[in-house]
Amino acid sequence: MSNSSIGDQFEELINIVERLRGPDGCPWDIKQTPASLISYLLEETYEVIEAIDDKDWDGLKEEIGDLMLHIVFQATIAKEEDLFDISESLKNINEKLIRRHPHVFDKKKIVKDNIKPSWELQKHKEKKRNSRLDGVPESLPGLIRAQRIQEKASYVGFDFQSEDEIWNKISEELEELKNAQQNNNKDEMLEEIGDAIFSLINLARFLGVSADDALRKSNNKFISRFKVIENELKKRGKNIEESSLNEMDEIWIAIKKKNNI
Repeated sequence: MSNSSIGDQFEELINIVERLRGPDGCPWDIKQTPASLISYLLEETYEVIEAIDDKDWDGLKEEIGDLMLHIVFQATIAKEEDLFDISESLKNINEKLIRRHPHVFDKKKIVKDNIKPSWELQKHKEKKRNSRLDGVPESLPGLIRAQRIQEKASYVGFDFQSEDEIWNKISEELEELKNAQQNNNKDEMLEEIGDAIFSLINLARFLGVSADDALRKSNNKFISRFKVIENELKKRGKNIEESSLNEMDEIWIAIKKKNNI
């Protein structure tokens, strides 16, 4: 598909959304606000992520379109309220990408080996931020936010120097958590669990792994294995409430060895 055809399709989407928001449009679309659409925007974002995880490329094609709809929806409402229109958003991101990639778009610039820290420094200066940790949204899921905070700190050299240092930190935090549990101190347990998780996220970052991706895959793996337990018990004429922990563990270990799921 040519760039002109892509532009035509994008313009048609804008026209459709404007029609839906118009006087003779859809009552549901007309009453929406930027805030009312947040939950749908989040849902579509996670459906994109799920399609990528599942390598469902037909699904991804559809979900990207759904996500694009919500981007256009937000921009259409902003235009109605004389705040900005989507062309300004596109102009802004185009200029930003060129400005922050001088090693690509300006060959006279010296190419630096470590591009990401340079990008972060430029963002920090452009937005006139007070702290190098500013700019990580509080609304991000906790795991993602923790990893982004750690990344930003590492770009200025505040980081562990080896995996061994992180493993020592994890051991230290787990020992502190164990002590808090033995003392039955709920406030300390809350704090130490957070510190232990933060340290594990540091290890994930150091190993080049997304902690959020890792946990999401573990969640899905647990669900898959648990459903196999339920199905196996049904074959035996039992439901899971009637089964012992030993029986469930026996099936869990067997399916883990057999199917590696």
